[in-house]
Amino acid sequence: MMGHKATKVPAITLGFWIIKILATTLGETGGDTLSMTYDLGYWLSTLVFFVPLVLLILAQVRAVQFRPWLYWATIVASTTAGTTMADFATRSLGIGYPGGTLVLGALVIGSLLVWKAVNGSVSVDTVVSARTEAFYWLTITFSQTLGTALGDWAADDGGLGYLGGAALFGGLLLGLVALWAFTRANRVALFWAAFVLTRPLGATVGDFLDKPLAQGGLDFSRPIATAVLVLGIVLLIAVLPQRAGRHPGGTAPATS
Repeated sequence: MMGHKATKVPAITLGFWIIKILATTLGETGGDTLSMTYDLGYWLSTLVFFVPLVLLILAQVRAVQFRPWLYWATIVASTTAGTTMADFATRSLGIGYPGGTLVLGALVIGSLLVWKAVNGSVSVDTVVSARTEAFYWLTITFSQTLGTALGDWAADDGGLGYLGGAALFGGLLLGLVALWAFTRANRVALFWAAFVLTRPLGATVGDFLDKPLAQGGLDFSRPIATAVLVLGIVLLIAVLPQRAGRHPGGTAPATS
């Protein structure tokens, strides 16, 4: 009987989604801390975050097996860089939230289509080689950036506010859970839809935490909120079981 080879990304569990949502919220507060609180601006903040993101992706691709701390550090780097990249595109370049959402949405779809054409599947269960992992991280980076623009569009231009935006994206995620539980909808499509939607959820929650009271936020300190989120993520990674996903294709060494 054919065994299963471990992938280089985590198994998709409830714990995965909890940490992912916290990481997307951290991306918003962390990105805004550098660009707004410390007044580095969107362009310089993007450079500051993009360099470690590239280095972490290279380390992740070079790793021979799933490394939880490395993986989640790369996810966090993609969310912080995604925040400042989206803000730079929508605000500094002036393309606005609708324009940014359309452009970034096209990049996500384009990345998935090329990945599908090259690899035959965009399932995370196939992330076992450098090539598939490169597509994986490219798609993730685009999706994290898209989510920031989408969340800001809903909360600001859409008039929903931060709580309303969070309720919208949280409701859409619950709808995906229902599709997963009660239908035979394509699991790969559901995963990527959920992955994208967690980002605007985190963006709106992050903005709710640190925006001024007059703008509908709680006016928490961005650096403190960021530190608390980092601590929460670290504790969850340490406490929750972290195991690699499984890919049909033969037995591979166990991960740690």
